Amino acid sequence: MKVLSWKRHNYVTGFIIFLSMLALIAGTVSCGGSVSVVVEYNLAIGSNTGGSVVTPGVGTFPYPEGKVVDLLARSSAGYHFVEWTGDVSTIADDNDATTIITMDNHCSIKADFVFGPQYMPMVAAGGYHTVGLKAGGTVVAKGYNSAGQCNVGGWTDIIQVATGDGHTVGLQFDGNVVALGANTSEQCRIGNWADIIQIAAGDSHTVGLKFDSMVVAVGGNSYGQCNVSDWEDMIQVAAGDYHTVGLKANGMVVAVGDNTNGQCNVGNWTGIVQVAVGSYHTVGLKSDGTLVAVGRNDDEQCDIDNWMDIVQVTAGYGHTVGVEYDGTVVAVGRNTYGQCDVDGWTDIVQVAAGYGHTVGVESDGTVVAEGLNNYGQCDVGGWDLN
Repeated sequence: MKVLSWKRHNYVTGFIIFLSMLALIAGTVSCGGSVSVVVEYNLAIGSNTGGSVVTPGVGTFPYPEGKVVDLLARSSAGYHFVEWTGDVSTIADDNDATTIITMDNHCSIKADFVFGPQYMPMVAAGGYHTVGLKAGGTVVAKGYNSAGQCNVGGWTDIIQVATGDGHTVGLQFDGNVVALGANTSEQCRIGNWADIIQIAAGDSHTVGLKFDSMVVAVGGNSYGQCNVSDWEDMIQVAAGDYHTVGLKANGMVVAVGDNTNGQCNVGNWTGIVQVAVGSYHTVGLKSDGTLVAVGRNDDEQCDIDNWMDIVQVTAGYGHTVGVEYDGTVVAVGRNTYGQCDVDGWTDIVQVAAGYGHTVGVESDGTVVAEGLNNYGQCDVGGWDLN
């Protein structure tokens, strides 16, 4: 048997130790002995006048190869997002302000905004009324009008609508807000609001998200549902009967107000991209198209664990409705009036849920509705929002 000399043995041992140290410095040594080196790429992000990128921010950020990075651009009042430009080959949708990019190289992108309104057809469903926003920024309404909540014929330059139980709110492209209808709790006292980029309406309160990511609220506050002045870094707000929910830029969720049914127990949610609020339950849409829900479940309105490929969700008094990626619609919960009979709907781009009815917008701007129609809130078949 050949034996290494003492000098050679120590030389070989030292050389092996040296190689091992190099491997540890360069990367991780696998069980097979190979070296894995982590590759990092830089993502440079900018924006033009009219908005900013709030996630991950404006600047240069290093990410490991293959990392999927969330992107969120927010427009200033009076502006709207147009597109991502630059190295956009791995951006999932370069026309969407909320999207993702996959890091496979060094890249530089920019969020582009333009001044002027972006009129996107949409519907909102109140307690017993339905409101539609047309592509030209005007508004139509059907249903119960006891407090004038449907008197929206004179509204112009509207870019979003929201409905409470008996009031209607409109966001104008310049960041101002209009409201009409029931005002017993001063839920329509929004005349001094400015720089608002998104609105929500509950039973008797109104919530606004400001461009600086802060939140304002007026109206009934019996459960503390308007105690949102300390919220910051928010990207969306939603309002139930007596609770308010906010989505933060980091995908986490906060809530205040009535928690009798656990509808505010959202503190452990992560990866959320949209929140929807029913009367007494709260739903969160995750970035992977699945959902989470808390709150009252007496009609199984929170039984959404098996839903997949959802792109938008809404919640009514006791039901939950989701739009799937292919434009079909699913619904669970109370179906007393047929408000969950949406199985045949196709080519839907947005849905809204009221007390006992559900409304959907098709890609061509036509509107469909199912459910309670005691005040004509479902008589929207002749609407063309385009």
